[in-house]
Formats: sequence, C-alpha cells, structure tokens
Amino acid sequence: MAVILVTSRSFSDGDLDLVGRAAQAGHRILRGPAHHDLDELRILLHGADAWIAGTGQITEEHLAAAPKLKVIARYGVGTESVDLEAARRRGIPVTNTPGANADAVADHAVGLMLAALRFTPDGDRRVRESDWGVRRGRELGAATVGIVGFGRIGQGVARRLTGFGPRVVAADPFLSADVISTNGAEPVELDELFRVADVITLHAPGGQLLVDAARLARMRRGTVLVNTARGDLVDESAIADALHDGILAAYAADTLDGDTAAQSSPLLAPALADRVIITPHLGAQTTQAVDNMGSLSLDDVIAVLKGAEPVHPIPANPASVPQEIR
Repeated sequence: MAVILVTSRSFSDGDLDLVGRAAQAGHRILRGPAHHDLDELRILLHGADAWIAGTGQITEEHLAAAPKLKVIARYGVGTESVDLEAARRRGIPVTNTPGANADAVADHAVGLMLAALRFTPDGDRRVRESDWGVRRGRELGAATVGIVGFGRIGQGVARRLTGFGPRVVAADPFLSADVISTNGAEPVELDELFRVADVITLHAPGGQLLVDAARLARMRRGTVLVNTARGDLVDESAIADALHDGILAAYAADTLDGDTAAQSSPLLAPALADRVIITPHLGAQTTQAVDNMGSLSLDDVIAVLKGAEPVHPIPANPASVPQEIR
C-alpha cells in the first residue's frame, strides 16, 4: 500500500470521495500541514510515496526528506512554489491540474470587479453602523476592462464580461493576436493595457512583479485593480500609496503576498478599508473546482504509482509552456 501525503486543505472536501477512490486503488491518504513547514512535515515525507500539494513551498530540503517520493501533484495550476529543477534531478515528475478551477476563479474575479465598482463590502459595513449614506459607483459595462494573462481563466473572464458589454482588452506574451481576438478581447501590449483600462484584472503566473510604482503612475486615475492570481504580482506598498493618492479607486484581491503571514500588509490599514477588498483564497473554493482539482491530481498520482505516465506533467521550465495550456 502506497502512502499519498496530502497537504491541500480542501482535498476530498467536495462531493467526491477521493479518499475512498485512493483506497480502492490500494493507497492510503495521509494528511499534512498546508504551510509545508519542514520540521512538521519531515516524518510524514519520510514515508510518502506521492505528494498532493497545495501552495506551500516545496524545496530541495523537502525532497531530500522524502527518499521514497515518486510524484508531486500540485493541487492547482501554479508551480512557482515547487523547485522543479530539484525534482527533475531526483527523477520526480511534477503535475498540476490545468483548467480545474478556471471557471470558479473567473466567477470570483468578475464578482470582485462588481463589488469594487459598487462599493458593496463598504456599503454593508456602513449599514451595520446605521450609516445609510450613498456612494455613487460605476457600471461595468461603461468601463474598459484589461485582462493581464489570457489563459483559461482570463478567457473565462472575457466570456463572462460579454453580457455586461464593456470594451475588453488583453495582454499575454504567449498568445498571438488572433487567439486573443478569437476569444473575445482586443490584443494590446502590457503597457498599453495599463494605460487605457479602467478595470484591470491579473491572471498571470506568480514569481514576477507586474504592478509597481512606475506602472501605477502611468494608469488612469480611479482605476480598479483586481488580483485573483498571486500576491507577489504587485508591490503592496505602492498599491497602498496609489489608493491614498487616488490613482487607484479600489484594490480587490483573493490573496496577499505571504497570505496569513501578511497581517502587517499596508493594504489592511483601517484607513483603506473602504477601498480594499481581500478574500482568503476563495477563488477556487467551489464544490466543482475542489472536485476537479482533487480528481486530476489523484488520477495522475495513481497513474505514476502504477508505472504509467501522468496526464498533466510540468516541464522543468514552465515558462516555456504557453499560457493557454497551463
């Protein structure tokens, strides 16, 4: 019986009994902490044959503590938290679950746009304090929406925006202008997108800084910025300054840089509470997305443990993989 270490909080927490599916295949699920602290994981890694991992870091030291490990399945899409080269040297394939949570995250991105444009969370807070004063918002259909990263999620956002009727522009270095146009957006360069958009939504891989003080200074005043991708895509101090200065009207995100360790983020300052919306990684937390991510990751693990090739392998250099197939 192989041991499958699972460090994703929501694995088998949907409608599907994935723990039972693993047992039927002759394997045992062993739960571990999502933060991947090596001191806590070391004894679990020592006996693990496979690892279904969340967003925590997977380093050379983690792999050294796992002498039996045959496969790492990322429960999600991004692989920037995994030392892919270290895994390659040890002959450990790494997989992910492309498209499994795309619809859920696209839904959440559009929801955050609407909440920011109409001051929904702030309105709820003020009513609870007996303040029925009105803040005038803006309609999504009257905006130019810029989509940064036009893979499955970005394209899903574009489809959802069709019914609202905004102008939609998109930038993605991996896609041709024809592909972007075919999927419902005007292709533009990244700097042009930041110059013309009233609402900007980020759907790019982590590990890069896309929004810094210089780029913010070139935006339209009153821009709404949405981030359901990764916290490290933005300079949070620069975002806070832009909110204070009125360059940004609102920042709505499903993440902070460092997440639960980021309670000192300037974006959580009480003075910005009316302009900042932060949700705790809700983007992929739908029953359907949880089932999809769990099924794809478990299927690849079972395949590798049987000696077969996984369906969704990640190369050692994921930057070479076009965004639309991530």
